[in-house]
Amino acid sequence: MKWFKTRSYYLFIPSVLFLLIPLYGLGSAIAQSVRDNGAFTFQYYTSLFESERFLTSAGFSLQVSLVSSLLSLIIGLWITRACYPLLEKYTPRLIVWLPMLFPHFVWGYMVILLLSESGVLSQWMQMTGLIGVPADFPVWTRDPYGIGITLTYVWKEVPFVILMLLPVYASIKPEFYDLVQSLGGGAWERFKTVEWPHLLPVVVESFLIIFAFTLSAYEVPALLGTTYPEMLSVLSYDWFYGSVWEDRPLAFAAMSLMSVFLLMITCVAYLYLNRKRWRAMRGRIE
Repeated sequence: MKWFKTRSYYLFIPSVLFLLIPLYGLGSAIAQSVRDNGAFTFQYYTSLFESERFLTSAGFSLQVSLVSSLLSLIIGLWITRACYPLLEKYTPRLIVWLPMLFPHFVWGYMVILLLSESGVLSQWMQMTGLIGVPADFPVWTRDPYGIGITLTYVWKEVPFVILMLLPVYASIKPEFYDLVQSLGGGAWERFKTVEWPHLLPVVVESFLIIFAFTLSAYEVPALLGTTYPEMLSVLSYDWFYGSVWEDRPLAFAAMSLMSVFLLMITCVAYLYLNRKRWRAMRGRIE
């Protein structure tokens, strides 16, 4: 009752109003995907799961998003853990966060300039005699494995991971490390017993943010991807803006499935992170 007396619930009004916009968009997309000439139908969802193009695109999108997210987390965690004393200083921290100032498509163009068959690295290897012609350079952009897309996202998201993890390391007291060391624990024990319990919620949150963005973003896959297989965002864009009007509900259905999938894994992650707290509130302390 005290919470209502202080009227703290007013603080939720801006967030609720902000969420109305994406929720309205999601609701409209779902409504468009289950309606055919005014009649309720699941025809478009059935067509999606019968489409080899959609299934291939979904698998490719999940692969690229999962690999990009995990690599970003691993590299970001390693850099933060290894260079934390250095990153406490303003200048090194600013240098690490510099890529966050530029949009993703800028880094996509950077990957093309550096790693394409006619890029800087290819020309340098040709001048040094490592390769004979530009065609001998490995295909790292517009490739069927999404290497260029993955490199772009990793390059861009590692600074974000460092941004998320730095406050966690700043909050860990040095006495915890001294306690583990006094008990004979090594580097792995310090990480497992001291750092990981603090890092886990932030790591899960960072993974969900990166995974959701890479799965649904359009500009980088459109710039660095191929025509087949293609990311779901590019496929949905083609269906929505294509010349075949009947494909537009397929775009709504594909993006609705993606949104529901992201909401489901977010709920699962939330339940996992709060399991111990809920058990403690019910008197079941592990």
